[in-house]
Amino acid sequence: MTKKFLILLLATAFLATTTIVNAQQAKKLPRLGILTFNLSLADENLISFFQELRRLGWVEGQSIAFEFRTAEGNSDRLSKLAIELVQLKVDAILASATPPALAAQKATSTIPIVFSLVADPIGSGLVATLAQPGANITGVSNINIDLAGKRLELLKETFPKLSRVTVLSNPMDPISASQLKEVELAARSLGLQLQLYEARDRRDIDEVASSWAKARPGALYVLTSQMFLGERKKIIEVITKGRLPAMFWAAGFVDSGGLMSYGPNVADLNRRAASYVDKILRGAKPADLPVEQPTKFEFVINLKAAKQIGLTIPPNVLARADRVIK
Repeated sequence: MTKKFLILLLATAFLATTTIVNAQQAKKLPRLGILTFNLSLADENLISFFQELRRLGWVEGQSIAFEFRTAEGNSDRLSKLAIELVQLKVDAILASATPPALAAQKATSTIPIVFSLVADPIGSGLVATLAQPGANITGVSNINIDLAGKRLELLKETFPKLSRVTVLSNPMDPISASQLKEVELAARSLGLQLQLYEARDRRDIDEVASSWAKARPGALYVLTSQMFLGERKKIIEVITKGRLPAMFWAAGFVDSGGLMSYGPNVADLNRRAASYVDKILRGAKPADLPVEQPTKFEFVINLKAAKQIGLTIPPNVLARADRVIK
């Protein structure tokens, strides 16, 4: 699969449809490096990013060029890919999610970096403060750590008799570890017992699924991890087979057959990341652009999934949902 084909997959509407004249071809275009953890995630997450760039006047082949790099789910590749973008002397880098952002930050202290979908910019060491990020990096946070307790509250509200919750964590992902602390605090206040299971890769997911079948937990809470998002079809398959209600941080899980999710609107976050890329390519410095936080949130419920596992969602919870899949 060629790099050009990857770009076509991500932004079909974004590409020029007419032949560019020789003068335009000769013109040196600003180049944007795009670094992602997983291609399938980038496909769904970056559509709104490309659409907003186009609205702002950045058209592939006419006013901008892309250098796309994806680790295809292997975090060990991110550092090498980030270095490749630096060696290409791109004008800016978009890093989608925390692992790519950290790799880009390590690779360059001069090329402007815009991150998106980062849960904890300060705790991850990406920026000094949200108001004054400093250095060459800024972007948009999804504050997923701060929302951890809210998700557990919604799970308890949906299932009032719930007493035990299984938590799926990726110990290799620092965001999972930080989020777990918030979930533990919320669990104590809600009177819930937590049982932690760890999964580093797809094989671990199969192993913990066998344990769930024996433990018969009341519900599953999946902590934030790019690996889990990349393996969401596998996770949905496992929980559907085990008739296990689950709460996720991203609507992509619910669209794929999961029960419910609560989190920021991803499309909105990526549109805002595009506006930062626009400002930087027009001369703004990352250090002068405060890190933005989400303003739009969505609670998504999948009634098809509820029916499959034999559950009824209370009317008061359905009334709170921003989107219901029927």
